[in-house]
This record gives sequence, C-alpha cells and structure tokens, in this order.
Amino acid sequence: MSGITHEAGIVLVGTEVKSLRLGKGNLKDSYVQVEEGEAFLHNTHISPYPYGHQFNHEPERVRKLLLHKRELRRLMGKTQERGYTLVPLKMYLKNGKIKLELGLAKGKTLYDKRETLKKRSADREIEKVMKEAKGRR
Repeated sequence: MSGITHEAGIVLVGTEVKSLRLGKGNLKDSYVQVEEGEAFLHNTHISPYPYGHQFNHEPERVRKLLLHKRELRRLMGKTQERGYTLVPLKMYLKNGKIKLELGLAKGKTLYDKRETLKKRSADREIEKVMKEAKGRR
C-alpha cells in the first residue's frame, strides 16, 4: 500500500443510505474500476432495507463514485501502471453523506504469493503438532 488514501462520494438511492445507516454494508471483495473517465464501485453488497418493500435496491449493483477530475486523472494514471488497483478501505458517514475511503494497492508478485502459502502451510503443521501433543497429556 502506498499509504495514500482518497475520499469519494457514492451515488446511492434512498434505501441504500438507510440500509448503510443500519450498518448493513459489506466491502469484502469490492474493487474500484475506472471506465471512460468515471470511477465505479463493483462487488459491494448493501443489504436491502427491511422496510423498503417494492422500492428496494439491487444489493450488488455497480455504483458510481464522485471524485474531482484532477483526482480521477491522477488515480487513472496510477491504476494503469502494472499491478496497481484501487481498493475501497472503509465506508463512513460524514456530515450526513456516505463517503468511501479509497486506497491505492499493489498486488502481490508470484514469489510473494508462494512465500505466503509456504508460511501458512508451516503454521498449519505447527498447529496440528501442538494440538496432538496437547491431546496426549
């Protein structure tokens, strides 16, 4: 992570705002894609509002992000570099508006992925041995 974050507004419908105020948003597996000079938030799940009935929103729809053109151009340049992507970090309420904090992240290289898998496998083995040793007592 480069340590630089950006704040963006989100284009939402009324039931989405009400649902987010209840804490029903999930950013897991979300990402931001810049298309034709605009930024869009993909794979964000906002649960339907319990009292919305027929006026409810689609939970996983693509949502437009509101950024200044200057910010958008800078982020577009960074995301077109190899391995960089825009990742939503958190969603919060600011002055009655829902905001999204974006971070610029660089993906892991193949070598890093292999190292992570080796470490995870070793940790699992250690945990298994410890569990067996504890069971023998």
